[in-house]
Amino acid sequence: MRGLMMDMPLSIPALLRRAESVHPHKAIVSRLVDRSVMRTTYAETLDGARRLAAALRALGVQPGDRVATFCWNHVPHLHAYYGIPASGAILHTLNIRLHAEELAYIVTHADDAVIIVDKVLWPVFEPVRARIGHRRIIVISDDHDIPPGTLHYGDLLAAQDDAPPFEDMDEHTGAVLCYTSGTTGRSKGVLYSHRALVLHSFAEALPDMLDLAEASRVLAVVPMFHANAWGLPFACALVGATQILPGPYLDAASIVSLLESERVTHTAGVPTIAHALLAHLDQHPGHDLSALRLMLVGGAAMPETTIRAFDDRHGVKVIHAWGMTETAPLGTISRVPSELADAPADEQYAWRATQGRPGPFVEVRARAEDGALVPWDDQAMGELEVRGPWVASAYYPGDDAPDRWTDDGWFRTGDIVTIEKTGRLTIHDRAKDLVKSGGEWISTVTLEAVLLEHEAIAEVVVIAVPHERWGERPLALVVATPGCRPTLPDVRQHLDGRVARWWYPDAVEVVDSLPRTGVGKYQKHRLREIYRDYFEESAPQ
Repeated sequence: MRGLMMDMPLSIPALLRRAESVHPHKAIVSRLVDRSVMRTTYAETLDGARRLAAALRALGVQPGDRVATFCWNHVPHLHAYYGIPASGAILHTLNIRLHAEELAYIVTHADDAVIIVDKVLWPVFEPVRARIGHRRIIVISDDHDIPPGTLHYGDLLAAQDDAPPFEDMDEHTGAVLCYTSGTTGRSKGVLYSHRALVLHSFAEALPDMLDLAEASRVLAVVPMFHANAWGLPFACALVGATQILPGPYLDAASIVSLLESERVTHTAGVPTIAHALLAHLDQHPGHDLSALRLMLVGGAAMPETTIRAFDDRHGVKVIHAWGMTETAPLGTISRVPSELADAPADEQYAWRATQGRPGPFVEVRARAEDGALVPWDDQAMGELEVRGPWVASAYYPGDDAPDRWTDDGWFRTGDIVTIEKTGRLTIHDRAKDLVKSGGEWISTVTLEAVLLEHEAIAEVVVIAVPHERWGERPLALVVATPGCRPTLPDVRQHLDGRVARWWYPDAVEVVDSLPRTGVGKYQKHRLREIYRDYFEESAPQ
């Protein structure tokens, strides 16, 4: 039909061409292994990306081949984020915190043709190499002392003086592959298309989402090997935002140092990082974080008291977001709507402690146990289902866990939610983590959030344990703050007036540590197995 707009592909190369032509001078800052700070530009970084793309082609990498990374957040990893998809291959980010056996399974399942490894991570990767057969290994190293049989990253790039420009490609082809954290079974692959990532970048930058602009200075504490780095490398390149990369140093002191010295405006990370930052700022007052406009927190619920503490004590605004590897990952964000601008502070904080409303083009609904869709009344609970242009339609390569999708194409998240009339989500638990006591549901997420407000509790996980009379009852597993040892009466007194009495844990166990996955999530399935006989032949107290 005459008069229609040009059908230009929504591809990573098109996004990169804009970055290279419009803001080549903008800075990219990276902390190195020796703790020094390196400064470069988009122009230099994109030149490295083109050289990497050309080097991979010279090694025989074909369109659609998977090229894996085993790296921290730094400039060469950005080369990979940009250059691998632009070459027609698929970037596959490997989680450096997984066990060697699980990593070997993922590499083999994805059939990675090439793996790019930080030399500093070689002791972690070496046990993986022994399990994956013959694959090309490229090592990022400041010197030439690299393991036998591997290729030197710098030498490969230096040999590509005539690297071609970024060329368009089919927007529906694969660009990036991420695997889930595998909390209850084998990790599953999620393949993002060029189109999905470009649309995700546009949405992420919007004012009511992350509000990214050319003037933004973004520190992604979330690792680049986790959930597509929450899309930040692509969204920042789209708008020309300065990127600050922390390298291997994710401790609170190092992060605060970068926040202050680089005048960071936006940062993003998981709740464990946020809690560590809050403790550090409380113990070391006087840091100038006046440039910091937004701290995005996702991966688990953040207690309202913590959100208030950042506001009241440090002037830092925490914004909740929800997403999954399967949603690329941005799903919802908890921005207080304009109609609540003049509402009491308590009402605004209550909103901010939820998961917020869906991003553009993300649609949500929830389904009850009986299969009926639940009303948007902020009361009825059901399993969250989502769909959208950057929500996965199947696991890679297409034949794994098809039951995670409904017959009409919605993804079953496994999260139990209520939905408010304007679409605001409150996640109450994972379906597998709810406690069903006497036929009624107890939210472990809600209990954990309230218990974290107790001054004697540093970490807490609440699990469902089989119970002869009630079916299941909650058990609280607690890591105490130094010098404290919370008891069951302490915990129950703290819960008075905050949750229903029948929700109270039947017991409190103080433990030294709690097991986590490679992305920092608690491994509740392991704890349920360890404590499955805890309430055997007992009744609630």
